[in-house]
Amino acid sequence: MFAGPERPCWTRWRSTGSTKCGRARRGFGGCNTFKFEINRYLAGLGDRAPAHSLEEIIKSRGFHPSIQLRLETSQAADDTPGETPGCQRRVEFRGKLRAAVLKLMDDNRLDALVYPTWSNPPRLIGDLNTPHGDNNQLFAPSTGFPAITVPMGFTRGGLLPAGVQFLGRPWSEATLLRLAYAYEQATHHRRPPSSTPPLPRLTSRK
Repeated sequence: MFAGPERPCWTRWRSTGSTKCGRARRGFGGCNTFKFEINRYLAGLGDRAPAHSLEEIIKSRGFHPSIQLRLETSQAADDTPGETPGCQRRVEFRGKLRAAVLKLMDDNRLDALVYPTWSNPPRLIGDLNTPHGDNNQLFAPSTGFPAITVPMGFTRGGLLPAGVQFLGRPWSEATLLRLAYAYEQATHHRRPPSSTPPLPRLTSRK
């Protein structure tokens, strides 16, 4: 099975009727580099790759039907990172976002920003309509700043784990590890899934 790119905003707009998403996408111009990136990755694998291009993946049908439109949309795009107009605007946006996040942290004397990894419970495979609210694909990837996610509890009757993400300043990995470790030690939200068998005990050699 192959994973697909994040669904382009215009596709979400068309399927859900969200005019807000449609306006944002038209203003931004779009930058769909999934074909460029996946083809380069597969080329680097050489003969070990299960497929050698996005086109081969689409022809194989070795993916869930819910992402077919996303894959075909990416195949039709010819965006190149940093070169096509939409991608250049994305670079400008990310620069402004980095500056805004740093200013926010400086003005409030913050070491990190903390927020739920997801705003909504994960959707079932094939569900393209209910909200998904994936926060961890926005701030850290768009700024390039380090981030770490740890458990913050459970939802859906205590069965579905939820995460909290700590986003730090550039080169602040040590601070983030310290904060995340302190949070875990204070809350003890981490627990193994009930369906996971226990690991075998290893005896140390003397």
